[in-house]
Amino acid sequence: MIRKSYVGAARRLMSASVGMMLAFTVTAAYAAEAFTLTSPGLTDGGTLESTHAASANNCGGGNVSPALQWRNPPTGTKSYAVTIFDPDGAKGLGIVHWVLYGIAPSVTSLGAGAAPPPGSVAGTNRTGGPGYYGPCPPVGDVPHHYVVQVYALDVAPDALPAGLTRDALFAAMKDHVIAAASTVLRYGR
Repeated sequence: MIRKSYVGAARRLMSASVGMMLAFTVTAAYAAEAFTLTSPGLTDGGTLESTHAASANNCGGGNVSPALQWRNPPTGTKSYAVTIFDPDGAKGLGIVHWVLYGIAPSVTSLGAGAAPPPGSVAGTNRTGGPGYYGPCPPVGDVPHHYVVQVYALDVAPDALPAGLTRDALFAAMKDHVIAAASTVLRYGR
């Protein structure tokens, strides 16, 4: 009687162990293939150097956009969009620092301060103009958080009109986002 019970318990334990190993393998494989975004040289939550800050209004920077790199784009990606948003800016109302879209599916990185990829479209930033506008939080504020997001889209690079604001881009992307990835960078003065 004891032997049967022991054998049955051993079989259940072995079965549970195999199931856990299989679940771990599937989870590890999924994690290895996840769509990810990084800023080379910075960890998520890392601090931007002052070169990335705005050059206007005594912000002390060079207005150099940060380097970005994304990996493992999902199947069906036809274009990408990138945004940088400071939810702490404007006393919690937020500030849009960069809107870029119509990025070809072959592009998987943007160099620091590099010109936008050929064919991409600059949206409208906080100044009402196109391109990257660097951080410039008030002196003495705790470092602001800059949410950098890349969206894999199922629309061709030339599908969206030029000059979209972040809100208008989000409305145009509705039902066309296959996957999104983000990282948060910080900056204070």
